[in-house]
Amino acid sequence: MNRDPKWPARRDFLHVVTGSVAGVGAILAAQPLAVQAQPAGRAIAPRVIVDIAPIRPGQEITITWDNQPVIIRNRTAAEIESVRDTPLDTLRDPLARNAARPTQATASDANRTLASHPQWLVVIGICPHLGCKVIGAPLEGEQGWYCPCHAARFDLSGRLQSGPATTNLAVPPFRILARNKLEIGQV
Repeated sequence: MNRDPKWPARRDFLHVVTGSVAGVGAILAAQPLAVQAQPAGRAIAPRVIVDIAPIRPGQEITITWDNQPVIIRNRTAAEIESVRDTPLDTLRDPLARNAARPTQATASDANRTLASHPQWLVVIGICPHLGCKVIGAPLEGEQGWYCPCHAARFDLSGRLQSGPATTNLAVPPFRILARNKLEIGQV
């Protein structure tokens, strides 16, 4: 049988068709896996209303919001004065990290609290270094928070003082609803 060398054989045609069908099938099979691997759209964190009446000056509580520990501290006048006297050029992280402020706001204590209620400090109690939960400062006379994993230290404004962390504790969006109610969430 004489074949024209310009025309492909039936076998060549079957190889091309089979390869094309297999390629399309592989793409169609991988598509759901690729979609599932994409990050989900972030749901808006729920609002939490906290009764702050029992928290006396110098005390704090920790609640859970958006699956994270949130520290709510009622600071004394002396504590506020202490952190407000800290020169901003000595801070390791110059940014406020406050969800309610512009991203480039300075880390002054005033930018990390509400102007009308400077005694209330609300910070996410997760060390930004590796995600450990911070605890109250362990040493006598020391104030602020401490990361037990790698020894990062934060002052009573949640600003980084020392350790391997590179940023301040984050401030979630919050507001005072009434004399003794604090709302954390989208405000």
